[in-house]
Amino acid sequence: MPLIRVSLRAGKSADYRRAIAENIYGSLRETFNVPENDFFATVDEREPRDFIYDRKYFNIERTDDLVLIQLTVSNTRTVEQKKALYRRIVERLGKNPWLWAQDKLAITLTPARPYHPPITRCSTIRP
Repeated sequence: MPLIRVSLRAGKSADYRRAIAENIYGSLRETFNVPENDFFATVDEREPRDFIYDRKYFNIERTDDLVLIQLTVSNTRTVEQKKALYRRIVERLGKNPWLWAQDKLAITLTPARPYHPPITRCSTIRP
């Protein structure tokens, strides 16, 4: 189950935010073979004072439309699949909601950890 997390500056419409999440999910389906209906996303809007970034990182001009994308996925994809995912996200978000490539700066993949049942320890406290 991939988890999509998106952060952007406050003020965009619900349709705009949904388009971002849906196009990232579509990119995951196309490049990572994510199954249909395996769609889980959060979109966090931040006030300008809480959305902090360097407007000229790597000498690339960024606007207030910057979108930060974090994906948590299983660590089973090849480097080629990851590159294809990045390209596809940029392509799809460039068409809907018409984001400039430089405003999709941070696309990070976080490997999901394998599930391990929690370990509970009980101890008796004696006076």
